Amino acid sequence: MKELNKETVVKPVFPERIIQFGEGNFLRAFVDWMVQVMNAKVQFNSSVVVVQPIVKGMIDLLDKQDGLYHVNLQGLDKGEKVNSLTRVDVISRTLNPYTDFEHYLVLAEQPEMRFIISNTTEAGIVFDASCKLEDKPASSYPGKLTQLLYHRFLTFEGDQSKGLIIFPCELIFLNGHKLKQIIYQYIDLWELGEAFRQWFTEACGVYATLVDRIVPGFPRKEIEAIQEKLQFRDNLVVQAEVFHLWVIEAPASVAQEFPADKAGLNVLFVPSEKPYHERKVTLLNGPHTVLSPVSFLSGVDVVRDACQHPVLGQYIRKVMFDELMETLDLPKEELIRFGNDVLERFNNPFVDHAVVSIMLNSFPKYQTRDLPGLKIYLERKGKLPEGLVLGLAAIITYYKGGTRVDGVKIEPNDAPEILRLLRGLWVTGDFRQIATGVLGATLIWGEDLNAIPGLTEQLTSYLKAIDEKGMLEVVKTIL
Repeated sequence: MKELNKETVVKPVFPERIIQFGEGNFLRAFVDWMVQVMNAKVQFNSSVVVVQPIVKGMIDLLDKQDGLYHVNLQGLDKGEKVNSLTRVDVISRTLNPYTDFEHYLVLAEQPEMRFIISNTTEAGIVFDASCKLEDKPASSYPGKLTQLLYHRFLTFEGDQSKGLIIFPCELIFLNGHKLKQIIYQYIDLWELGEAFRQWFTEACGVYATLVDRIVPGFPRKEIEAIQEKLQFRDNLVVQAEVFHLWVIEAPASVAQEFPADKAGLNVLFVPSEKPYHERKVTLLNGPHTVLSPVSFLSGVDVVRDACQHPVLGQYIRKVMFDELMETLDLPKEELIRFGNDVLERFNNPFVDHAVVSIMLNSFPKYQTRDLPGLKIYLERKGKLPEGLVLGLAAIITYYKGGTRVDGVKIEPNDAPEILRLLRGLWVTGDFRQIATGVLGATLIWGEDLNAIPGLTEQLTSYLKAIDEKGMLEVVKTIL
C-alpha cells in the first residue's frame, strides 16, 4: 500500500485563486470537493490555499499528504445507492498565520486571488475589540480578514479590479451580512480611512450563504477497507452524504465567475437567502424535531427505520408534505423536490441516525422549527396541524422520563429550568394542567401559547390518549 502524496500520484497545478479559512471535514467535503468538480467539468482552473484560522489546527496532517485526500460519498441518489470515492487534489498548500504571518499577508499580493471562503464555526464571526492591526495575526477571523484586505488595498493602490469575492459558510443566518458589518467595525476601530472603506464597499463582495450537507467525517470503522480499496494510506478520508446544497445571495455576475451551477452542482445564486433558510429549517429540521419523540415512544430508534415504518412513515410524510410545506411560499414543485430529497437523506442506508441524538433541547428546537409553521398553518387553513400538535404532545410525554414499554430508559436533556418545570407538571397527573403549564411557559416560548385557539384542548386530548393507548395507536388516529 502506497503513501498518498505528490510523489505517488500526479498532482495537477492550478493558479491559486481561492483562500480558504478552515481545514476541517466540512470544507474539504463540500467546498474543495466542489472546486474539484468545477475544475473537471467547466475548466474553473483554480486551486485553494488553506489558512489555519485558529492556533491549534490540522494543517500538518494535510501537509503530510501534500493536500491530497479522498471524499467518500454515501447515500441515495434518486433511489440508487451511492458509495463513491473521489480524490481531491485542489489544495495547493497550507499556511499558518500564527507561525508565518509574513507569508499570510503575501497572499494578498497575489494578483490572481479572487475568492475567500470560510468556515470558522458559528463562534468565528465575532467582533473582538481587543484585536489590533499590528497583531500577527488578529485573534478573530474578521480581524485577520480585514488585515488581509487592507494589505491588498495598499499593495494594489486601491485598484478596483483587485477586489475579492467572499463566501462565509458559517451556520449563521445572513452570515455574510454579519461578517461585512464586523469588517466595517474594524475599519473604524483601526482608523483605516475612507479610501479603504470605499474600496472594500465597491470592489469586494461579502455574500450571505446557506450550506447543507451532512459530513460524518473520518470513517474510523471502515478506514481499513477503504484504504485497501484505494491502495493508498489516506489518513484524511472524509465521509459525506450525497446530497449537497449551497445557496448564495449574490448577483448573476458572481455566478458567472464561480460557475458551480454550470458544473451540475446544486448551487443556487438567489436574490435572497431567507426563503431557502426557512425551507431548510421547516422541511428538514421541522420533521426531525417531531418524528424523533413520536418514533422513540413507538419503539423505533433510527430515523431511517421510522421512515420505512408503515405507520410512522405516513406520519412523517403528513407532517412534511401536508402540514409544514403548506406554510412556505416558494414554488410548490420546488418544495416537493426538496421534500423528496430530505426523505432520501432520512433513508440513507449508510447512516444509523439515532432519534435520541436529535432530541437534545427539544423544546427550543420546536419553538424555532415547528411553532412558526403551526401558527401559519392555523392562519391559512383555519385549523390546527394534527401532526405538529401530536409531535409536541410526544415531546412533553418524553420529558416525563421513566422507561419505555420495552424497558429502554427515557432520559430527556434540556435546560435545568425546563426539566424542573416538566417534572413539576407531570407530578400533578392532570393532563390539562400539564398542557396548560407547558403552553404557558414563557421561559420556553416567550409568550403564552394557550392563547392559540383550540391548542390547549387538542394537546390535552393527545397527552391523555398517548397515556391510555400508547404512542403508535394515537398516530394511527390522525392518518
